[in-house]
Amino acid sequence: MASTYSFDIVSEIDIQEADNAVNQAIKEIKTRYDFKGTKSSIELKRDEKKLLIIADDDLKLRNIHEILKMRMSARGISPKALDFKTPDKAFEGTLRQEVNLMHGLSQEAAKKISLRIKQGFRDAQPSIQGEKVRVTSKSKDTLQEIIQDLRSNPPEVALQFTNFK
Repeated sequence: MASTYSFDIVSEIDIQEADNAVNQAIKEIKTRYDFKGTKSSIELKRDEKKLLIIADDDLKLRNIHEILKMRMSARGISPKALDFKTPDKAFEGTLRQEVNLMHGLSQEAAKKISLRIKQGFRDAQPSIQGEKVRVTSKSKDTLQEIIQDLRSNPPEVALQFTNFK
């Protein structure tokens, strides 16, 4: 029997699911009456893990955001994984906006999660390993309590729990 147990806290996106969500959003935009005759579009740049949104005005941009968030949620991707940048003016009065797909925990987010675990659970040891946080403990119950705590009061980033050993 193992003397310690562990799991990893990560923030990852399945790029294929993101692609499927974008395709569904594009289909919805093409069929919606309020988008008829507009230049609105969404493009996924897989290699860069970015989206490029083009909208005619602010209202259409907000509508695209809602469609995108709804489609991403339906495919199991948290809306917290979408980092909307400031929209820029583009050609013919349209707005262009980049959206980064957040992949991996930033050092700041990892430190916050690690500190929260250290303060709330004395017998667990979090360690930051690149873009993930590994949590070890002698008790499986403690690890499950940590997962429940992070799910009930989630941080500002999308989290997944993997590699439970």
